[in-house]
Amino acid sequence: MDSLLDPATAIEAVDRGLAEAGYIASRQISTAVFLAQRLDKPILVEGPAGVGKTELAKSIAAWQNIELIRMQCYEGLDEAKALYEWKYAKQLLYTQILKDKLGEVIGQTETLPAALARLHDFGDIFFSKQFVEPRPLLQALEQKDGCVLLIDEIDKADAEFEAFLLEILSDYQITIPEIGRIAAVTKPIVILTSNANRDLGDALKRRCIHLHIGFPEPRLEARIIETRVPGVASELRKKIVSFVHEVRTLDLKKLPSVSETIDWARVLLLLHTSSLSSEVVRDTLNVLLKYEVDMETVTPQVAELIDKAERAFVPG
Repeated sequence: MDSLLDPATAIEAVDRGLAEAGYIASRQISTAVFLAQRLDKPILVEGPAGVGKTELAKSIAAWQNIELIRMQCYEGLDEAKALYEWKYAKQLLYTQILKDKLGEVIGQTETLPAALARLHDFGDIFFSKQFVEPRPLLQALEQKDGCVLLIDEIDKADAEFEAFLLEILSDYQITIPEIGRIAAVTKPIVILTSNANRDLGDALKRRCIHLHIGFPEPRLEARIIETRVPGVASELRKKIVSFVHEVRTLDLKKLPSVSETIDWARVLLLLHTSSLSSEVVRDTLNVLLKYEVDMETVTPQVAELIDKAERAFVPG
């Protein structure tokens, strides 16, 4: 992104860049990406599942033409899986070689302290960078051309792991006790996502630009469908979006998200549907809804919801 552009123009450039990568962003999203790049700060993206949090990271990488490095979080995730592991097989081989060559290593020394010092030098090699197997966090710091580091669903990881991340989120560096500090060659663009399964700590939030992505308003969602499912006719696209928005007004266990809207549009296109009918909607409702209790709630209201969708005006 050109740092010489004024902020408004630069934000518009972000919007266009994401659109070229297939991501239709709101002004709030484009502004957050602009600020993250200018301020070298991570973005903490929160919101319901399926609204495009992970897709944002993928689209930034595609737009910037840089690698995407993804770390999927889960309960029990630790440093060994996220940062680095020692190459134990290589260390074992090195140990065997050192054992076989032990006489040559210390054979020229005249005293025990000198022999131990010589052996200690080889021991330092044992815990050196050449024996480190980088995991996502270290891989991201080593990218010469930069990358997008996606720390996906951070709320599923333990609070202890969240604390472990603070160094990389604030200083773009990590510390390996046996080696020392390793700083980023080029600072990565860091995106953290959360579905709010648990409250995140204040220390992590302070280090990030907060971005909440909710369900988009109809105009924006219609643009998203147009981009992701271009074969859907304009009028049907409006009705699809209107119907989904009507469904979201109901008291459901899981409201259909943007990803479900996209999938449903693809299904209707596959079925060569030109308009919404009660039969077609009932036959494909399982694409929108993921729980049987929600199916039972919506099914009796399908005709009414279609009528509301038909009468609703969705700007094109």
